[in-house]
Amino acid sequence: MLKNPPIRCALLANVLVKGLATTLASVLALSACGTGGGDDGGGAGEKVTLTYRLWDDQQKVGYEKVMAAFEKANPDIDVRIELLPYDQYWTKLTADAVAGTAPDVFWMTPTQFPEYVTKGVLAEVTVDTAEYHPTVAASFQYEGKMYGVPKDWGIVGLLYNKDLFRKAGVEMPDKLTWAADGSGTLLETARKLTVDEAGKHPGDAGFDPDKVETYGFASWNHYQTQWMNWVASNGGQLVDKPFGRYVFNDAASVQALRFGVDLVNKHHVSPPATQTNPPTGKVTDMFKAGKIAMFPANNALLPFVAPESTFEVGVAPMPEGPQGRAVNLNGLAEAVYSKSKHPEQAMRLATWLGTQEPQKMMADEGYVFPALTGLEQGYVDFWKAKGIDVTPFAEEAKGTTFPLPITTGFTGFETKLNQIFNEMYLGKLSPQQAADQAVAEGNATVK
Repeated sequence: MLKNPPIRCALLANVLVKGLATTLASVLALSACGTGGGDDGGGAGEKVTLTYRLWDDQQKVGYEKVMAAFEKANPDIDVRIELLPYDQYWTKLTADAVAGTAPDVFWMTPTQFPEYVTKGVLAEVTVDTAEYHPTVAASFQYEGKMYGVPKDWGIVGLLYNKDLFRKAGVEMPDKLTWAADGSGTLLETARKLTVDEAGKHPGDAGFDPDKVETYGFASWNHYQTQWMNWVASNGGQLVDKPFGRYVFNDAASVQALRFGVDLVNKHHVSPPATQTNPPTGKVTDMFKAGKIAMFPANNALLPFVAPESTFEVGVAPMPEGPQGRAVNLNGLAEAVYSKSKHPEQAMRLATWLGTQEPQKMMADEGYVFPALTGLEQGYVDFWKAKGIDVTPFAEEAKGTTFPLPITTGFTGFETKLNQIFNEMYLGKLSPQQAADQAVAEGNATVK
């Protein structure tokens, strides 16, 4: 699902693994006889140990229970859970793949998937894709085959500060809408919630955009929760096809980019980019501190926001654009190392993790929305018991969703993409200039 833990992955932008494609291409051939992550047993009738790698310390707690259930049903297998911080996860996985010692089963994301699958690191899996959310299932297909068992998903929605709405006497509209010209209920609502030190709103005489106390909305350079959703909801595309080329410099996409920037620099309902641009952005902290009323975020951010917030947190669907609502749904998969020392046992584990029992366990404990359809209610009920109605996230997932760009080179392109779009949000590049530069840079990395 997202990030980082899914969110930090997920809201939080993906960590780069520079040179992955080159490194794997040049070295993997030398490690074709690698032994894989499991290192115990393997003979007939002997118990084997599999290594399962993840990056989310919160989900690790849930997976300890999951693996205990798996081991009970599979007494010939022990599972060793290996936790790595997200900022180390991909670098270590690349090094291990090169050395032929990657873990037997590990988490995989759509943006990293192309680099690993095209270099032969991932084993083909057999699953009934119709049982899973279609966006997740489609994210891990290559040349007509599946190379990951769908695990979970996170989706972008709108967190909002109910206390600020009440204080301003504003009701959350039944449906937030936007258009590039500034019409729609989103901007109208954000203006009412944006207040400067003198109590004035944007459009009021004497409003001072340099002395804003509370912003109505958070628009900033974060591709997963921000501009990619504007582009898709305005009829634009990120890539022309899976494993294809970037195309978000067309008229519809540029118009959507301009809208996101205008919320900051023209309408003044969002914090200036000097405060929010990555890697130093503090948007999440601003929301938790009660300085932002509406905050686009992946649901995976809830465990990091809700416990620290001193106000009532609400959830609403993302705004609808001129072409309707289209939101990013970021799914994860259980990947099997193609050179595992214990391929049968590794495949047995990954396949089992895609079934109802483990996915329901993780959903019911509020960790993730499961990739397996029909189990969402457990996640909804968990958060309802904590006073947060996450139904809008689940409802969005039934509509138009899209993955992060699935094409080679994204991990190496991400830093440059953020650099270019930082300049756009600062007003130093026009949306057209930024999109043209980014598309050219991105397509230079596609192989």
